[in-house]
Amino acid sequence: MVYIKIDKSKLLNLEYSLFREILRTNRAGSYSSTTIIGCNTRKYHGLLVCPIPEFNLERYVLLSNVDVSVIQHEKIFNLGIHKYQDNHYEPKGHKYIRDFESDGIPRLTYRVGEVVLSVELLLSEREEQVMLRYTLEEANSPTTLRFKPYLAFRSVHELTHQNLEADTRFYSVNNGIKLKMYDSLPTLNMQLSKENEFVPIPDWYKGIEYIKEQDRGYDFSEDLYVPGYFEVPIAKGESIIFSASTSEIKAAGLKAKFTRETSKRIPRDTLLNNLLNSAQQFIVKNKSVSELVAGYHWYGPRLRDTLISLPGLSLYQDDLSEYTDILQSTITRIKAIWLSETNQNQSLESSNIDVPLWLFYTLQEFICGCNENKVLQENQELLFEILNAYKHQRINGVQCLENGLLYVKESGVPLTWMDAVVNGKPVTPRYGMTVELNALWYNAIQFGLELARAAKKKSFIKEWEPFAESVKSSFMQEFWYEKGDYLYDFVDHQIKDSSIRPNQVFAVALKYSPLETEQQKMVVDIIKKELLTPKGLRSLSPQDPNYKGMIEPKPYSRDNALHQGCVWPWLFGFFAESYLRLHKQGGVSFIKRIMEGFEEEMSDHCLGTIPEFYTGTPPHTGKGAVSMAMNVGAIIKTIYLTENLTKL
Repeated sequence: MVYIKIDKSKLLNLEYSLFREILRTNRAGSYSSTTIIGCNTRKYHGLLVCPIPEFNLERYVLLSNVDVSVIQHEKIFNLGIHKYQDNHYEPKGHKYIRDFESDGIPRLTYRVGEVVLSVELLLSEREEQVMLRYTLEEANSPTTLRFKPYLAFRSVHELTHQNLEADTRFYSVNNGIKLKMYDSLPTLNMQLSKENEFVPIPDWYKGIEYIKEQDRGYDFSEDLYVPGYFEVPIAKGESIIFSASTSEIKAAGLKAKFTRETSKRIPRDTLLNNLLNSAQQFIVKNKSVSELVAGYHWYGPRLRDTLISLPGLSLYQDDLSEYTDILQSTITRIKAIWLSETNQNQSLESSNIDVPLWLFYTLQEFICGCNENKVLQENQELLFEILNAYKHQRINGVQCLENGLLYVKESGVPLTWMDAVVNGKPVTPRYGMTVELNALWYNAIQFGLELARAAKKKSFIKEWEPFAESVKSSFMQEFWYEKGDYLYDFVDHQIKDSSIRPNQVFAVALKYSPLETEQQKMVVDIIKKELLTPKGLRSLSPQDPNYKGMIEPKPYSRDNALHQGCVWPWLFGFFAESYLRLHKQGGVSFIKRIMEGFEEEMSDHCLGTIPEFYTGTPPHTGKGAVSMAMNVGAIIKTIYLTENLTKL
C-alpha cells in the first residue's frame, strides 16, 4: 500500500518538489538529507553528513550531492539539479523524473527517451556510509552511467568557497578513489560495486545557492569541489551501487550489504510506522553514551526535549535498553547541572529551570513500559533530593515563596520554554510564577509522596503532605482567572497575565492536577476554542492583539512569531491526553479527527515526520527544523492512548 502520496504530476513543479524533503540517519549521529528531486535547498542538506569527534561532534557535510548522467549514442543526459544565481537551475535533470516513492527507502525513477533508471538512497546503520543504488530498468541500446560527486567538507552551519587550503589530491582504492580535503576532517572513500574508470577533471562549481537559507535571511551561496567523474557501463536489469564512506570498504560486498540494510527498515505504510521510523532517527549512540537528538538538522541533545520525548518514543518498542540508557545519561546531566556543589557558582540555567521537574513526568510515564521497580529504586532518592532543592532554594534563581509556589525572575533572560529573543530582549518574558512550572511542581510533589508512601518514609510524608495542600490552594488562588474560567499564564505580584496560552494545559494533562474536574474541563474547553488546530496548539490566541499568525521574510520575523501564535505539535499531545482523560471513549473520535492533520503531514514538508512548528494562520505551513523528537513522541503517545481506549 502506498501511504506517502506524492503527486507525480507535480514533480516537475519546483515550488512543489523543493518544499518536500527526505531525511535518513544512521543512529550514530550521521544523516543524509535532501529534497525529493535531489536538489539541496539548505546548507544542512547533504548525502553524507557526519559528526566529527575533534570538533565536539559537530556535524560536517562531506558529500553534498552526486549527479548521475545517462550516456547513449555519445549523448549525455545529466539527471542532476542545482540552483544558481537569478533563479537559474542547471542541469535541469528534474524534467526527466517520472516517479518518487518512499514506502521503504527513497526511490526516484527517471525516463530519458527509452531509458528508465531508478535511484535508491540508503544510509548504513551505525556507519558513516551512504549508498546509492542505480538500476537500469529499461534500455534498448548500450548505456553508460557517469557519476559526478560534489564535495563540501565543511560544518553544517557554514558555507565553503574555493580556497588554497583545500587538498584536492586523490588516491586509488578498490573500484574508486579517496581524498581528504583538510587534515582535521576524515577521508572520504568513493567506491562503486563494479569496475569503472575515474576521469580526473578537478573543478570548483561556484555560486550554488540554497533557497531555504535565503528565505531565512542567512548566507546562501557556496562553491563545491568536483574531483572528476566515474564512468561505468550498465546493462538492462543491472544494478550498480555508489558508496561514499569514511572507511574503505570491499566493493564486492556492496550489493549484498544494500539488501541487508534495506531489510532492516520498518515499512512506511501507516502514520504510526512512519513515526516509529522517525523516532529511531533521534537516537544517537556514540561509544558507550546514548543520547536523543532534539531535532534535525541543527539541534543536538536538549534535556527538556529528551524528558518530554522519551515516554512517547519508547512506546511500541520491543527493546527499551537504548531508551533506559538515554534516560540514565540525562539523569547524570541533571545531577551535574542542578544538584552538584559547584552549581552554586553557576549562573541561572536560563530557560531550563523546569527541567528537573520534567524528570518526574518522564519517570511517571516511562516506567509503564519497563521494569518499574528497578527504575524507581535507582532514582527515588534523586527525586526526593530534587524536591528539597527547589523547596530550600538550592536551584539557582528559583525561589520557593511562603505560599509554596515557585517564583523566578531575571531581567532580560527568558525563563521558560518560550525562549525567543529579539535584539537581546525576550519576546515573552513571563517573569514570576509561571503556570506550567508550578503545575509541574505540584505534580512532582504528589509523585514524591506516592513514592514515599510506598517506601513508608514517614518523615517525608509528614513534611510534604501539608505542603502539597498549601501548593494546591495557592495555585488556585494565584492562577484561576474567575472572569474567564481559565488559568493566568504567569503572575508577578500584582501583574496577572490573562493571555490565552497553551501552558495551562499542563495543569490538566499531568497525572496530579491542582484543579478540580470542572475547572479542568473549563481549561480544556478554552484551549479547544482558542488554540487548537489540525497541527497542534497555537502559542497564543488569535484574538490577542499580540498574535502573529504568519512568519514574514524579514529579519526576526520568525522569533517574533515563534511564541506569539505559531502552532506547536508537541503541545497537542498534552491536550489530547487531557481531553481523553476527561471524556474517555467519548473523546476518541474527536482526537482521531484532529489527528488527520498529521496523516497529511507525512507526505508534506519532510516526509514521514513532523517539523518543529507551523504558522498559526491556515494552511499552517511547516517551519523550523524539519523533524522534532518532542512532536513525534507526542503523536505516537496519542495514537497509543486512542488505541487503548478503543479496545475498552
